[in-house]
Amino acid sequence: MPDNSKREEGKRGEERALVALKKGGYRIIEKNYRNPLGEIDIIAEEDGYLVFVEVKKRNTRKYGSPFSAVDGKKKRHIIRCAMFYLKDHQCFDRKVRFDVVGIDGNGVQIIKHAFMVE
Repeated sequence: MPDNSKREEGKRGEERALVALKKGGYRIIEKNYRNPLGEIDIIAEEDGYLVFVEVKKRNTRKYGSPFSAVDGKKKRHIIRCAMFYLKDHQCFDRKVRFDVVGIDGNGVQIIKHAFMVE
């Protein structure tokens, strides 16, 4: 698949995730937040938490579920980016959590508290 097609597929997945998150009561703060350490797909607020959301889309289960793509390396990357955000926005006093939105042929699933800072 050409790079542009992958990018477009990713954008469509993130749009589906945004719809699901909004329906679930999340207030979107930022999309595709970038800093020198990388990118976080979505930053939102929900139930008193500042939520850093990773979106994973899979067209097939050939390589596992969308959630299996959020491995230890990916989690560490997201946590580092989130820490930069917290410092940059002076919001260390906020309750924080990490959610993952998985998208596949079965629909959209949101996993709250998908992982924690260890």
